[in-house]
Amino acid sequence: MLTVNVVILAGTVAADPVTRRMPSGDEVTELRISVPETGRRLLPLPVAAWHATVGRAAVDAIAKGDSVLVHGQLVRRFYRSGAGARSLTEVVATGLRRLEEGDRKENEVSAQA
Repeated sequence: MLTVNVVILAGTVAADPVTRRMPSGDEVTELRISVPETGRRLLPLPVAAWHATVGRAAVDAIAKGDSVLVHGQLVRRFYRSGAGARSLTEVVATGLRRLEEGDRKENEVSAQA
């Protein structure tokens, strides 16, 4: 059986990115991307961008309100907290790019076609 786990999102950064350093020394930036869903509703999606994979420069260029293009995979994590067992489904980015004004217009035209 063939399985494919590829996610490509174009959306707006809904909140300030949060950077965390793990006990291993690795750094990860957590983003919340708002993606338009069918209709007018915005769907907020969590994105984890590991600096070793995406690059620190790509993450540092991102701020709240920026339009971004994210390439990655869906991952489901399970963990325990004070409230019991929890799970989180997020996009783990393998590529992250800030879209410029010209890129946005091209994406809107291709989406309408």
